[in-house]
Amino acid sequence: MHSSFPLATGSQIGYQPEQVDAFLDRARAAYEGAGEASMTAEEVRRTAFAVKRGGYAARYVDAAMDRLEDVFFERERRARVRSEGEEAWWDETRQLLSEVRGRMQRPRGRRFRRRGIFATGYRRSQVDAFLDRIFDMFERRELGLSTAEVRDVVFHSQWRGYDEDQVDALLDSVVELILATR
Repeated sequence: MHSSFPLATGSQIGYQPEQVDAFLDRARAAYEGAGEASMTAEEVRRTAFAVKRGGYAARYVDAAMDRLEDVFFERERRARVRSEGEEAWWDETRQLLSEVRGRMQRPRGRRFRRRGIFATGYRRSQVDAFLDRIFDMFERRELGLSTAEVRDVVFHSQWRGYDEDQVDALLDSVVELILATR
């Protein structure tokens, strides 16, 4: 049996090898332009695999997915610059940065919609601390965080925490900004 990645060992869980291999085959076909296969960086970012004991070791698959997203993003960026021009690309990037900064400039504890009284969401203090770190990075115009750090951040849950979908959407935008400004 051919395996693309090392397997998780012992009692560790890993990603379903069949799902990972099928996705990577589809990504390869899309990259090579075979048939009608197409894929976007966003699709790569949002892909999740089921887990099982003895599956592919998650850290290796995650690292490969990060690189794959970078490749598709750069390809999309080049195509966009060719079709609309570099100034249009930067205008869109500046607009996205403005929206992200606007969200991060809101008061701590009020940056996102809170979950209902009987629902859990992301711990507000952890999200706010991470966003403060990102905001400082943007203000200093430094790339202090990698896309992997943003993608891999984990927040604990709390009652009436921040709405996960809103936080995740903002983090996706941050990843896009980091990729755009490399």
